[in-house]
Formats: sequence, structure tokens, C-alpha cells
Amino acid sequence: MTRADLLALTPDALAALANRGLVKRAAKDLDAGNAPEVAVAGDGTLTATFADGPVATLPPAVGLEAAACTCAATSTCRHIIGAVLAYQRQGDAPAEPAKDAAPEPAEAFVDWSPGVFDDDALARVFGERALTAARRTLRAGYAARLRRPTGADPVPSADLPTCTVRFLVPDELGYVHTDAAATTRAEMAVLAVWAFRAADERGLTGPDVRLDVGGAAVPAAGSGLEPAVELAVRLLLDGAMHAGPVQATALRRAARDLTARDLHWPAAALQEIAGQLDGYAHRDAAYDPGRFAALLAEVHARHRAAVHEDGSPRSQVLGTDEAAETPLRRVRLAALGCRVGGTAGRRTAEVFLAHPGAGVTLVLPRDWEVPGDAALTGHDLAGRRISGTTLRALATGNVVSETAVRSAGRTVRLPVGRVGRTTVSPLGSAWADLPATLLVRDLAAFDARIAALPPRPIRPRVAAEFVRVVEIAEVRSVGYHPGAQRLEAEVADRSGTTATLSATHAPHSPGALDALAAALEDGPRFVSAEVRRARGRLLLEPLAVLTASGVVVPDLAPGDGETALAAHAGERPDPLTAALDEALAACADAAHRGLLHVTPGTVAAVERAAAGLAGIGLRAAAAAVRAFGDALGGDAPHRAADAWLDAQLRLLVTAELR
Repeated sequence: MTRADLLALTPDALAALANRGLVKRAAKDLDAGNAPEVAVAGDGTLTATFADGPVATLPPAVGLEAAACTCAATSTCRHIIGAVLAYQRQGDAPAEPAKDAAPEPAEAFVDWSPGVFDDDALARVFGERALTAARRTLRAGYAARLRRPTGADPVPSADLPTCTVRFLVPDELGYVHTDAAATTRAEMAVLAVWAFRAADERGLTGPDVRLDVGGAAVPAAGSGLEPAVELAVRLLLDGAMHAGPVQATALRRAARDLTARDLHWPAAALQEIAGQLDGYAHRDAAYDPGRFAALLAEVHARHRAAVHEDGSPRSQVLGTDEAAETPLRRVRLAALGCRVGGTAGRRTAEVFLAHPGAGVTLVLPRDWEVPGDAALTGHDLAGRRISGTTLRALATGNVVSETAVRSAGRTVRLPVGRVGRTTVSPLGSAWADLPATLLVRDLAAFDARIAALPPRPIRPRVAAEFVRVVEIAEVRSVGYHPGAQRLEAEVADRSGTTATLSATHAPHSPGALDALAAALEDGPRFVSAEVRRARGRLLLEPLAVLTASGVVVPDLAPGDGETALAAHAGERPDPLTAALDEALAACADAAHRGLLHVTPGTVAAVERAAAGLAGIGLRAAAAAVRAFGDALGGDAPHRAADAWLDAQLRLLVTAELR
């Protein structure tokens, strides 16, 4: 009898079920001539007998977790992995690619859906208790993002709010892998299958699908955001300049009400608007008129999308009622660097951690009060203790934790306790081994994937949504803009597609730009960055750089920022970018002052912006901005507010997707 399930297990799948080090060790043993004697019984049970005594037994149709070995290991061991590899070599399984070779897209893959499993099959593998628990979640409703098999990634997966479920072997439930803890993994697997089943029934067959599954019927009209929209309109009319503490309090009260009804994404927008008002009131640099305007537009955009019958799933636009946090099983994470921020009185740090098994990035946040007049730079924070180690070690190492807890917003906690523990080791080659969902080797393909997503104002507010590791083949130029205090570099992938790497000076990380410039001269192989579309191309905001000398995290680097950097050539922005920037600035100025308090200068700026957009051929955007300018001269403030919203949303989407 042929064990097709074992032949289908790729090195990546085995690494997910065990760990990559164990797979490499087992392969090394086989290469050294220590292969076991492998036999398959009539019922499909595989037995592997090793020369030094251990015997590994792998029953059929139950996965590796049900495998047993006579050695002293208490979980999946090198003998079980060695048994699989030895059987594959007998069956002519594909060889593992060379360590430094670029992955080649598969010429053929099994196009299948986990939705083919019925509830009887689920009950046999996961038990009735798991189905009962999953039905409770189904009645409440949950969101899912499904990735179907492709040539580049033949493993279907489901991103649930607090975990990821991957189906490693076609038509086999015994090889379902999830990062959820053992107490919930069966329930999560069932929910993932039901999500695929729901997508199949609705004809949602694309490679990347977002949908809501189960839940009560959605009301025929209304988004639940109507009170929040009214607050946003009132604030737009008054402007940040004329808003008082009463409005900030009202925004926070409305945010709490939305959170209580699981409308988390618009609630977060209201909280951020309130923070912007606080920043303006205290003359804090955290206040940004452009950001303030974008947030006001976001509240309206989410309302519009939620009531549109052909819009995105409501959970993607408004939030989900899934549990706030889920414990993870023993998890391995690869650090992707750190971002340091904060205000005059408080310093924050966000450590970004790749979760290869789930194919997502998680964020570990921390904050500290700034004592007295102390500077408390990122370099000062690097030695602070977090979860039994230092911030520097967490931001530059491999993290293994038995106590990690993941939230629906993809933040992670690493509690310290006597039972579970967290260990940190050097990063090594972890970035090169990341899955395709986290490692970008083809910038053009990744740009196309971003462009196909819904616009930013209505996407889920997920931490580190587009934090990726990008392979760098060449650094073509590096320059510094003294006026903007910004370092920019043009980098290219293996095919020659370019992107702009951009970092701006921050007073709490004075040595960051110097460290980044030095890393870009030291033969960088990879850069971890927040990736977004801007100015018509990909923009990388770096978190860490992997060079021949090691990992560099600019925000934690020492230095005072006094190193002289080569000045940038200072090219002017292209006409399209310049016209959009001018129009967005005019709309932001109107929101800052308030539509009831605009000056003749603001009206003139709006008219110039409309003319500039028309001059470069953006007729629809020009018409929207011109309509806003005309409405400013009337006596119907709510009509002006509607016109401002139409113009602002069109400009935001155009700037993102052009």
C-alpha cells in the first residue's frame, strides 16, 4: 500500500509539523547513511527501524501527531521525521531545493478545497466536542480570509481572527496545522473547513477570498455607525482648530459604544481622532492635519461600505466579535526589527515578529514613561527587560515561547511564568526560510497583490498588515533630503524591479539614519519593512536590515545623528504626485480649520488643486474637488461636508492605487 499522504509532505510542511532544525538533522542523518529499514503493512501503517535501536510507527490517516517512537522524546522526534524522509526517498519524492536558491513556482499543483470535507469526516478526526464548540462560534458569526492553492503556494490556508489554519496535505485532515493552542486547535480546524465550504457554496473561488461565515442576519439598512458619522460631520464643520475637550470626550464615548457592539475598526478610528485632537490642543507633533482628515473620511467610508449591498464583508469593514485573545501552542517566531515612537512623556516600542507557521506578522508592543527631562532614546530602551530578555534580543533573534497569546488585531503577549517560558537565540538564516506570504522576492507581484485589495480606509485595522521581509539584489542609490530629514534609497530585486526605501529622522532615535546608511553600504541581503504603495510605486519603511555583518535595527542604534550624510539629488516629485499632494493638502487644511471657518485662501487653494488635477488628466478627481470648492461658497454646510467627503475619499484612493 502506498502512503500518498507521506509522499505529499514537503520539507516546509514537515517543518511546520515539527521544526526546520529537526528536518535538517533527520535529512543529514540519512545523507550520512543512517537510513532506517522502512516497511508498510497492509493497513498502511509505516514502521521504520533504526540501526541504533529506535522504532518509529506512523499509522495511516491520522497525521504525525499520532505517530509513536520508542526513543525518549515526548513529541515528534527526528526518527519520525527520518521515517517520512526515508519513505519519500524510496518513493522518489522531490528533493529539497538548495539553501540559497530562489523558489521556483510549481508547474503543477493540486487545486482542491478543504470545503469538500463533510461534518461526519470532521467528527471522526476532531470529535463531536470540537464541532459543538465550533457551532457556538458559527451562530455568533466569524470572519475568515482564505488563500486557495496556487503554483507558488500549493497549501490552502484560512486566516481566522486569532489564528491561522493550513491544510498541508490534499484531502487529508490528519495534517491540518494551526498555531492555536491544543485546547482550541480542533475547533479552529473545523471553523476553517466551514469557511472554505461557505466560500465554495457562494462561488468565491479566487486565490484570496474574504468572507463572513454564519452569524445572525444583517439588518436591511444601517451600519450601526450613524451616531459616529454625525460626530465626524460635526467635527468636520468645526475643524480641529475649534474643537474642544467636549468633542474629544464624545468621540471616546462613541468609541466605547462601538467596541461594546464589536465594531472595532471604526471604534479605533474614533479613538485615533480623539488622540489627534489631544495632540493639537497640546501643540504636540503627533497632530497631523493630513492624518486627521484621513481619519474623518475613514469613518464615513466604513459606514458607506457597510450599507452597500455589494461591499466588502461587514466584519472586514467594521470588526469581528471573535474572542479578544487566543493562547498559542509552542510557537517559533523570527524577529523583524523594532519601531520606536511615542510622545514627550511616553516612549513606545513595537517589536515585529514573523510567525512562519501561520504566515503572518505579529506585533509585541511595550511602552515606558519618560522620567523628567531624560531623552530615553531607542538605544536607551534596547537594554530594557521584556519577557525575561532584552528589547534588543527580541528585535534581532529567534523567539520560542510556550506562553504566547495572540489577539484578533495580531498583537502578541509573552507572559512570564513558572510553567511556560520564552527563549531567544540568534536569528541566523531565519529570514531566508520564511514562507512566501512573508518573504517578498518579486516586487512587481507583491505590488499587484496590494493593488487588488480594498482601499485602505475600509480594510481591517490589523497590526503589521504589510510588514514583510524583502530580498534585496542591489542598492542603486542612497541619498539624504536635508529639509525633510529623510534618507531614501532605490533598491531592486533579482528581476530589476525597483522600490523606494524611505526613513525619516525621529528625535527619539537620533542614530537611526546613520545606522541605516551604513547598513545599506554593507551589502544588505534582506530588509524588513512596512510596505505600502505611494507615489505610484512601492515604498519600504525599514525596520531592520540583514547584512553580511548581522542584523541592524536602526531605531535601536547608538549615535546622535551628527554623521554627515550625502545629500540627495533632490529631484522634484512627478506632476501626478504633486497634483494629488496639493489637493490632499487643500482638503486637509479645510478639515483642520473647519468648513464653517474656511478662509478665502483655503477656497483659492481648493480651486488651484482642482485646476492642477484637471491639467494632468485626473478629470474625476478634479470634478470632485471642484464640486467641494463650489459647495464652500453656499449656505448649506452639510452639502459642503458631503462634497468634502467625496473629494477626500477619491483623492485617498487615487493616491494609493494610481
